[in-house]
Amino acid sequence: MYYCGIDIAKHKHAVALLDEHGHAHKAVFMTENTQRGMDILLAELKPLEDVRIGLEATGHYWLNLYDVLTRNGYPVSVINPMQISAYRKSGLRKVKNDRTDAVWIADFLRITNLPVSNRDLPVLMQLRELTRFRFWLSEQIGDCKRKLLTILDRVFPEYETLFSNVFLTSSRALLQEVVSAQEFADFDLDELAELLATSSRRRFGLEKAKQIRQQAQHSIGVNFLTDAAHVEMRCLLAQVDLLEEQQLEVEKAVEGLMQQIPQHITSIPGVGAITGAAILAEIGDIHRFESPEKLVAYAGIDATVHQSGQFEAKQMHMSKRGSPYLRLGLWQAASMSIIHNEELKLYYQKKRSEGKPHRVAIGALCRKLLIRIYVILKENRPYQTTKLVPQHP
Repeated sequence: MYYCGIDIAKHKHAVALLDEHGHAHKAVFMTENTQRGMDILLAELKPLEDVRIGLEATGHYWLNLYDVLTRNGYPVSVINPMQISAYRKSGLRKVKNDRTDAVWIADFLRITNLPVSNRDLPVLMQLRELTRFRFWLSEQIGDCKRKLLTILDRVFPEYETLFSNVFLTSSRALLQEVVSAQEFADFDLDELAELLATSSRRRFGLEKAKQIRQQAQHSIGVNFLTDAAHVEMRCLLAQVDLLEEQQLEVEKAVEGLMQQIPQHITSIPGVGAITGAAILAEIGDIHRFESPEKLVAYAGIDATVHQSGQFEAKQMHMSKRGSPYLRLGLWQAASMSIIHNEELKLYYQKKRSEGKPHRVAIGALCRKLLIRIYVILKENRPYQTTKLVPQHP
């Protein structure tokens, strides 16, 4: 058995080959991140009858190599960089040159005998791309809406008080036509009422139009910015519409991919397909994590204790290492769980009764939820409300 460790970089990869005793089969060599470089690597691997390959999930540069190796039938283990870092610090191998990372990876693979990465990894990687892209779209939508509100603050600051949500369909329809307080004050009342009725399915009408007119007549909005506000408002509303349409398209694609893989994460009350997909995608292959604690540390929701001399802090804080997207997904899932999941709701209420602030209680709930998710994924079984603990042979 041979163990191949590959240290990934943007332009070149370092490759180490060890035998089953940890001895170098050949010197560490470099291969370019090109088709020619891939061909050279495959030629080096071809004479080896039995070889396992390990590489770190560093950035996105490993994806091309992973695709080539798996398509050529090689068993590949994608390794959590934190595991390699911990193994390197152990100092079990005494190596000092610049190409040792590949050796550490190969030796870690040999010592731990990690399982081959999940066959669903390509789907999970697609989910990661799409859920991160959806998060980016959400940020863009939020930015556009904040800019829109800034415009209203200048030309009609009282407008926000007229609707429970400025971005309701009826409100958007108004802002496509009228923006400043002066325009609303001069707008024909019957036309305003009809526009409201049409866009709100008759929920609003003449009374709402009168209310808007009254506020506009006593507004402190800036009149001379009206023309500029019109242009900005229409552009921003169009941008929000487009981004929201794209977000729906991404969500449909995510839901389709979720149907391609066996998963039980959505069996947890409060965890829907989109949030569940984000969490699954950021975790990747669950077999990379030897214990729930390792996954908690990877997510960056493990506690850190601040200590100096004889002083040790009374409060503990999240370490916030690992994937911020995973923490975001967990936070969203935990927030929904206190509504839809009786077990986790009781846990949240317990933390609050102990005097914990909302954010601290949700943070603790994230950790508890992630441990539940670990068991569900590791043992491939649905969520259970009682005694959901790891089963050991």
